[in-house]
Amino acid sequence: MDEDRSGLTHFDGAGRARMVDVGDKGVTRRVAVAEALVRAQPTTVDVVREGRAAKGDVLAVAQVAGIMAAKRTHELIPMCHPLMLTKIDIGFELGEDTIAIRAAVETRGQTGVEMEALTAAAVAALTVYDMTKAIDRGMTIERVGLLEKRGGKSGDWTREGAPEN
Repeated sequence: MDEDRSGLTHFDGAGRARMVDVGDKGVTRRVAVAEALVRAQPTTVDVVREGRAAKGDVLAVAQVAGIMAAKRTHELIPMCHPLMLTKIDIGFELGEDTIAIRAAVETRGQTGVEMEALTAAAVAALTVYDMTKAIDRGMTIERVGLLEKRGGKSGDWTREGAPEN
């Protein structure tokens, strides 16, 4: 098959979408960390912090949703490979009017887990929104992005200015 000259791996030389062949890649430890930020009214963050949401423990449900999302990323993103994930960690940091979500995903495999980490962070943020929208429909989800990735042929990468783990 012709290789695409643009450097975009999910297109062949004719511009057709394709799933990348990772069969000849070596199995290595791969890690990705992504974040999402929910911006809300301070009273909404207080409800989450104090566990007073009518639907239950917002952060516990968002944590499970993020884990489930990472495991099912290949069902949502068309060109993602199904992966055997070895670790998924979803953490939260509550500010005055923010809930920062950090998703760390690991595997030992032939392709990276960036999409799994991004999906986990985004779905955890969407779950926070869903669980608290009755009291704050004006919330926003911001800064969904990759903070770092480790392993694989392309090596390690860290977003400039990203906070240390």
